[in-house]
Amino acid sequence: MSLIFNLFEMNTVGHISQGLWRHPDNTRHRYTDLAFWQDEAKLLEEGLFDAVFLADVVGAYDGYRGGPETAVREAVQIPNNDPLLVIPAMAAVTEHLGFAATFSTTYEPPFAFARRASTLDHLTRGRFGWNVVTSYLPNAARNFGLDDELTHEERYDRAHEYMEVLYKLWEGSWEDGAVVRDVIDGVYTDPSKVHRIDHVGEYFRVAGPHLSEPSPQRTPVLFQAGSSPTGRAFAAKHAEAVFVGGASLEDFAASIADIRTLAEQNGRGPDAVRTVGSAVIIAGKTRADAERKAEEFERLSSAQGYLAYAGGGSGIDLGAYPGDTLIADIIARSGETKDAAAMARYAPGATVGDALREVVRFDRGPFFALGTGEEIADAIEGWVRDTGIDGFNLRQFLTPGTIEDFVEFVVPELQKRGLYRTRYEESTLRERVSRTSDPRLPASHPAAQYRRLS
Repeated sequence: MSLIFNLFEMNTVGHISQGLWRHPDNTRHRYTDLAFWQDEAKLLEEGLFDAVFLADVVGAYDGYRGGPETAVREAVQIPNNDPLLVIPAMAAVTEHLGFAATFSTTYEPPFAFARRASTLDHLTRGRFGWNVVTSYLPNAARNFGLDDELTHEERYDRAHEYMEVLYKLWEGSWEDGAVVRDVIDGVYTDPSKVHRIDHVGEYFRVAGPHLSEPSPQRTPVLFQAGSSPTGRAFAAKHAEAVFVGGASLEDFAASIADIRTLAEQNGRGPDAVRTVGSAVIIAGKTRADAERKAEEFERLSSAQGYLAYAGGGSGIDLGAYPGDTLIADIIARSGETKDAAAMARYAPGATVGDALREVVRFDRGPFFALGTGEEIADAIEGWVRDTGIDGFNLRQFLTPGTIEDFVEFVVPELQKRGLYRTRYEESTLRERVSRTSDPRLPASHPAAQYRRLS
């Protein structure tokens, strides 16, 4: 069965391969050019990718050396632009490629996002997905008028209610058949089939009705990433695809099994949630060619950029502690409730010195493969066999080089093994991700309870 392959992207210069914007073959400086995104979309569709997956942050990485200066200098996800706004341009030059974008439930109200998401689902003809996040950067909280970020638990409590509001708007506000387009009687929409939602909750008050008529999928495909027990529980209830992490194949296998068990406990069935991991793949015509590329990437990687990124993501300023300090002790002393997410980044017993040595390595983690297309296909086949994972987000080193190498060297080998499509067949992103013939969420999903019988 074909695996899911998305390109991991961000509307920025430096996403997660810090320093490589300096590579002479990289075109990341063109990220403000509409043609950059259209060229990439056409290349991805030619390569039969499932989707381009757009990450986002709404704050600067200022946890390293007491401020954002390193992140700004090194282009660590700053400058960055809105991920949602490039999707229509990419959709205009493609017919099948999906688009998944990150948007946070923490700071902006749900009513406006509901219309934005419906608009994108209309314009892409049902190819839009949403990566549901609860923003973690302290700077993001200050950008939206808070003194500090919300606690881990409060962010997820808010996110659950956020989802409830959206489900009411997307699934329940407009009945099927509400839009009649009756030219004779002058009725575009039957008002008896459009409803207020009158939501009153702990965090939100939303009257409705939803402003957009039903889009092809109504609710966009729901992606989510969360390594903590709270995050996994959220994913098991809401997500259709979840990004899993781990330090070993055994970790991934355990996480995937846990998510499937939780989904079944939520009445959705063990196969309701697809699992996706981050894959680091460096492909070449020969192994020596791939090794040469890796050496170039290592030479141009920025240690300062990676330290700024690590400090912003985990809240730990690695430059502020002696090398023998245990990461677990730093987190314990901080009194933060995000300890599970922070600890997931580090091996048990890891010290600051360990973290500093590891921070610039891109060959760590079980989903790393370097070599010819055949060697990489062998590795991918083993990852799937040993973990049961459904697909991968492909990390970029160079644009467009990473995509070109993957399509030229790896895709043909995966196709020979039946692990990669040879043509597009589905009409919507949900049909592709969920392997279903229905563009709508299934009846087992919690959103379905808000639908009205016509």
